[in-house]
Amino acid sequence: MITDRRSERIKEVVAKRQGDLTVILENVHDPHNIGAVLRSCDSVGIGEIFVLLTEDHLTEERYVGTSSSSGAKKWVDVHFFNDVSKCMKHVKTKYQSIYGTHLDSDSVSLYDLDLSSSCALMFGNEHDGISREALKHLDGNFIIPQHGMVQSLNISVACAVSLYEASRQRMNQGRYSVPFNSSMEAAYAKYVEITRKLR
Repeated sequence: MITDRRSERIKEVVAKRQGDLTVILENVHDPHNIGAVLRSCDSVGIGEIFVLLTEDHLTEERYVGTSSSSGAKKWVDVHFFNDVSKCMKHVKTKYQSIYGTHLDSDSVSLYDLDLSSSCALMFGNEHDGISREALKHLDGNFIIPQHGMVQSLNISVACAVSLYEASRQRMNQGRYSVPFNSSMEAAYAKYVEITRKLR
């Protein structure tokens, strides 16, 4: 039984979901980083992410059940791929552009990107960044401006900073103020189902 208060909360969350924003993680070694990314995604209203694992020692089983997601994995779908081309092609069937954190001559500041339009943000692993193969599929590169001596951020921190810039832009456009409507019923039903399983 879902209480009226719980039902209204679910509708509020569903209405704020950003169906045209997602994240791609490539060969992230630490499962806890993926868990932290899931929390950030849920926080800004992202309903799914894509995890690309092409290194032999990285398997889907390694990430299933990690406690660092603190329940966010119940609300954010994780799609695993082991082929770069298949992953990127699939993402592009749902999202208009893919931007990656990669320092290059054509890289732009995160704050100069239009993140209010349909897009996926891609982050490479903690050591090597985005692979050369994946770079070929990007529609643009961006960097996060930094002003300290250590010019690097943890992958989950970089993702959170980027997502909250996207959230800021979308808030300014009123994207989080859309009221619940009948077109959101399928998402609402999914949340109700999950909520009942958690009881």
